[in-house]
Amino acid sequence: MTVPSGRRERKKAATRQKIADTALRLFLERGYDAVGIRDVAAEADVAVTTLFSHFASKEALVFEQDEDFEQRLAQAVTGRAPHEPLIPALRREIEALVRHCTADSAAPIWRLVEETPALREYEESMRLRHAEALGTAIAADLGLPRTTTDCRTIARFVIDAYSLAREAADPEAALDEIFRMIEAAWEVTSSSRCTRGAVPPDGAAAGRAVTAR
Repeated sequence: MTVPSGRRERKKAATRQKIADTALRLFLERGYDAVGIRDVAAEADVAVTTLFSHFASKEALVFEQDEDFEQRLAQAVTGRAPHEPLIPALRREIEALVRHCTADSAAPIWRLVEETPALREYEESMRLRHAEALGTAIAADLGLPRTTTDCRTIARFVIDAYSLAREAADPEAALDEIFRMIEAAWEVTSSSRCTRGAVPPDGAAAGRAVTAR
């Protein structure tokens, strides 16, 4: 999770976390549908407008690390060393996220999501958004002018790897299997891009593109 630096940012982050923690506690105690936005605001001792300044919807209260997740995936692409391959960097980040989401403390939250249609729908839309953002980051890292189908496809595979591994009996084994397929797919797309002459000629992105495999 990104740590805010300034005093004002830390205060805002603390308020946001308090709201999210309160909402989750109420949802788990009473059931998602039995708790309203006003209930959460009152219990967290904030105004409804304050709650909505931090969370766009009731569903977002359950996925309070949504934006952080998206940023971490993009950072795995853009923040790696110039000659570090792309897929292993993404594997490390997904592995860390899976460990976090398969901890014993996360089990009640995922049961809540699975039992609540609105939360399942929200999670699906969130995954699609994360995949689109990751595809954009991959394309930019390669120096491409726009997100291509192959970048979007690899991004979708990576996001699905997170979901599939989180639900697997052996998450580590699942990640091994899934990322072998992702590596193979990425090698094919990288070779194809080099053949078409689409590898950027200069800069850090060029070095990454050449060593992406």
